[in-house]
Amino acid sequence: MLLIGMFDSPFVRRVAISANLLGIEFEHANWSVGADHSRILQHSALGRVPALLLDDGTTLTDSSAILDYLDTMVGPERALVPPSGTQRRDVMRLIALALGAAEKGREQVFERVFHSAECRHEPWLRRCCAQMNGALSELEVWRGTHPTPWMAGDRLSQADITVTCCWTLLIESVALEASQYPNLAALAGRCEALPEFIATYRPWIAPRA
Repeated sequence: MLLIGMFDSPFVRRVAISANLLGIEFEHANWSVGADHSRILQHSALGRVPALLLDDGTTLTDSSAILDYLDTMVGPERALVPPSGTQRRDVMRLIALALGAAEKGREQVFERVFHSAECRHEPWLRRCCAQMNGALSELEVWRGTHPTPWMAGDRLSQADITVTCCWTLLIESVALEASQYPNLAALAGRCEALPEFIATYRPWIAPRA
């Protein structure tokens, strides 16, 4: 299998971390959606990352679809998203909040990078910032009211992976104060110390206009 995309993307990174945790081997194509767009288009019609090229030539796009496939490879006992029940609902909810926060952070970055100061739409920036912090606040409250070893119980799940990948991006890319969210900061620090996270960490670099 070939995983396409750079690890400074939380969407790519969460796939790589999950594969490493599950013991699924893959090759990595460190391709940029900017500099390597034409190569990515050969495998992903949308030109988006992550894209996972399977051994039979099939390409999976969108990190959620890829992660679902990885879970099916290892079976429900080892899957990083519980197969059913309340725990699955909770994990999926936490993932959605984290991804939403990351997307709203990314939109703030793009507005500032690709629009000159006089062309930036400040109401839109404020709205994205509020949405990002709204999602993070829900995650912070959840973590504070669920003092289990991990976000959704006694076992590390996709919720922990995704929250951490998104948190690290936001800390590095937007004006986010870690002190606002001590519970999330503690969780992310714990995850980032694991070898599977260390192996995939790349500092975030702002895209060029």
